[in-house]
Amino acid sequence: MSRLAFLDRLQTIVVTATVTSAVWIVVGTVYGGGGDDAGKTARGTVDEISRVTRPAASATVAESGAPAAEGRLTIPVAGVAAGELVDSFADDRGGRRHEAIDIIAPAGTAVVAAGPGTVEKLFLSDAGGNTVYVRSDDRRTIHYYAHLQAYAAGLAEGQPVRRGQRLGSVGWSGNADPNAPHLHFAVRRLSPEAQWWEPAVAIDPFPLFTTG
Repeated sequence: MSRLAFLDRLQTIVVTATVTSAVWIVVGTVYGGGGDDAGKTARGTVDEISRVTRPAASATVAESGAPAAEGRLTIPVAGVAAGELVDSFADDRGGRRHEAIDIIAPAGTAVVAAGPGTVEKLFLSDAGGNTVYVRSDDRRTIHYYAHLQAYAAGLAEGQPVRRGQRLGSVGWSGNADPNAPHLHFAVRRLSPEAQWWEPAVAIDPFPLFTTG
């Protein structure tokens, strides 16, 4: 075998081994553990492998509509910086855990979508007042916005929303204190088949705004 032919063959072996190793790293990640990854479908596995063997897209995990707990969220109140947030997820509120974050802002401040998805429900409740439930594109995450002063013009159930799109404005509807208008924001993980009102696993939003 000539030296040139040998070098060509060696290059082919190296490239093949590299791609194969990358694929098995992804497969091991998908199938090797429990938690959220354990529920991935075969289609999801193919997509993961494809991302290894082709150039990565420009969108981040959060921008792609992946489950909220796996990517950073946009702070859903205009003009509020991460350093201004206070983690109140584990606070005791009258014998129950808060399981959300309260973002203080003047009444009328724009409330925007923390991530992309579809408006699952617009609901008026005694506790939450004017609320919005936005479901992620994979249907595994609900973003819950409460105590709104008003909804954005034209907002409707079934409407797709993009990250940063205006959903309404900060207020104190429901059981909020009129002297402390704020957005009550929660993240809930659930199965794709579950309804917006069914029990779900609460996720602390604070790290999703401040890390990643």
